[in-house]
Amino acid sequence: MYVAVKGGERAILNSYQMLDSYRRGDTSVPELTLAQIREQMPLAVARVMAEGSLYDPHLAALALKQAAGDQIEAIFLLRAYRTTLARFGYTQPLDTGAMRLQRRISSTFKDVPGGQVLGPTYDYTQRLLDFTLEAGRDPEPLPPSAQPLASGMPRVTGLLEADELVEADTIPPGDPAPPDLTREPLTLPADRAARLQNLARGDEGFLLSMGYSTQRGYGNSHPFAAEIRYGTAEVELFVEELGFAVTIGEVELTECQMVSQFSGNADEAPRFTRGYGLVFGYNERKAMSMALADRAMRAAELGEAADAPANDIEFMLYHSDNVEASGFVQHLKLPHYVDFQANLELLRRLRAEQEAAAPQAASAPTPAPAPAATQEETLA
Repeated sequence: MYVAVKGGERAILNSYQMLDSYRRGDTSVPELTLAQIREQMPLAVARVMAEGSLYDPHLAALALKQAAGDQIEAIFLLRAYRTTLARFGYTQPLDTGAMRLQRRISSTFKDVPGGQVLGPTYDYTQRLLDFTLEAGRDPEPLPPSAQPLASGMPRVTGLLEADELVEADTIPPGDPAPPDLTREPLTLPADRAARLQNLARGDEGFLLSMGYSTQRGYGNSHPFAAEIRYGTAEVELFVEELGFAVTIGEVELTECQMVSQFSGNADEAPRFTRGYGLVFGYNERKAMSMALADRAMRAAELGEAADAPANDIEFMLYHSDNVEASGFVQHLKLPHYVDFQANLELLRRLRAEQEAAAPQAASAPTPAPAPAATQEETLA
């Protein structure tokens, strides 16, 4: 047993060295720097920060480099590091209405206050490989009109609120502070604040798939993207010694407000209802998927049929975390020798019992067939 353990230890150490070599690749090619990853792979960095629950582009770039580009592994690394950090306090709620916007669009109104601002987007590009990037060209300088917009851009949903055509978006009196899922375990039933926090850390691919399902009949959702925003918002911390909040930095955010039809009931008139998504960095696909999932999980409280997978709150919350999902799936690679041998022994015993019973069944006399009924008996 000791020899086997020592042999396994040597194999693991050798695996570390092979992983370092695999991650580095051809040493004649210049090594990637963290600045290159951070500045030239911002979408990958944004996803790692969002699902890793830690806003730090430098650490997210480090995690991506260490994980050889595997985003889920990088998210795992960032979350693990996050648990070692001290907690100094909680910031004030972010005011996304005061974001300095770089992109802001709506698919519900052509003309909106402030206008449609396309900003940086792949929406209108042809999905063709751009071989000019091989030459390492730099982009042309941005025009002055491409600078961030002024803060305080009015919300598109405000147009619907003015006519009471969408549910109110006010904080109810006595609204409790949201739970902290990084410190408290998820419990059911989960209120909307806990669900949104869970979705913000959820796997983009899972939420994309579930959001897609709601539009294909598994959720009866007919959403519209009322507004999608991308920009930066200030982070404020209330300092007790000063008696007021001070700005300590800013974060890049993507926010999505979806609206879906609601037929109403005896107590409420027909109106639009909301689905909400908010993620770190620039990630519209995740924010939109999150908003679709948020609205789908509200079906029961709105009196709608809740028989689709995306309507099942427990299913959605417990299966959307890619770190936990990855752990459960990948643990199958670890030794399961004892469990497998137990199953193997049981299978062999069952097969032996079946084979022992087979000759007895073959040697038993075959019962004589019953005589056919005569025509008279059949008619009787």
